[in-house]
Amino acid sequence: MSLLRGRLLVVSTPIGNLGDLSPRGREALEQADLVACEDTRRTGWLLSQLGIRRPMLSLNDHNERSRLPRLLALLEEGKTVALVSDAGTPLVSDPGFALVRAAIELGARVEPVPGASAILTALVASGLPPYPFTFAGFPPPRAGKRRAFFRELAPLPHTVIFFESPHRLLASLEDARHELGDRPAALGRELTKLYEEVLRGRLSEIEAELAGRPAIKGELVLVVGRAEKAPG
Repeated sequence: MSLLRGRLLVVSTPIGNLGDLSPRGREALEQADLVACEDTRRTGWLLSQLGIRRPMLSLNDHNERSRLPRLLALLEEGKTVALVSDAGTPLVSDPGFALVRAAIELGARVEPVPGASAILTALVASGLPPYPFTFAGFPPPRAGKRRAFFRELAPLPHTVIFFESPHRLLASLEDARHELGDRPAALGRELTKLYEEVLRGRLSEIEAELAGRPAIKGELVLVVGRAEKAPG
């Protein structure tokens, strides 16, 4: 039971198309005494597009712990803090977990404001089994650890979802194919944006398609199907 009047609103923001911000999400941003955000430039642009002016405080992987005292003090004063990431749902491969946990321990009210999620957007467009699924975040940047990462996931009878950066995507596709097998997959690129694209096929087919392009750009979500049963 909440002991404080302060509220922490965990607000999902659009992953590309501004029309995907819910009316409740907009209302949460308008009500906030402070917006804690990953990048004040990105969130400042979003707020300006909405015609909202609110104080902002950066909250990222490097400063989250040091920001906690100030944010918790606001909650103790009965203020409303809105937590957002650069895009999508906070905490999921984004900062905010430490703040949410500390706010709960403090007795503040934590209110999720649902909205866009790149994970679910890619999953429903993939054509792959939607459940069970496992979201594994970003693969490690170094090849050895990345292969071990995929190797640990190989036994799961799940659809598996990853984020990846454009400059590491081809290496990740190769390592995933090596450790998981040449599974059916789908790559979502620039989802909900002007140049949205979903590539579907085997990991090897997606890799070959992208290897033939002069450059890979945009936000990327890779969905990999479960291991296929051997006939028999």
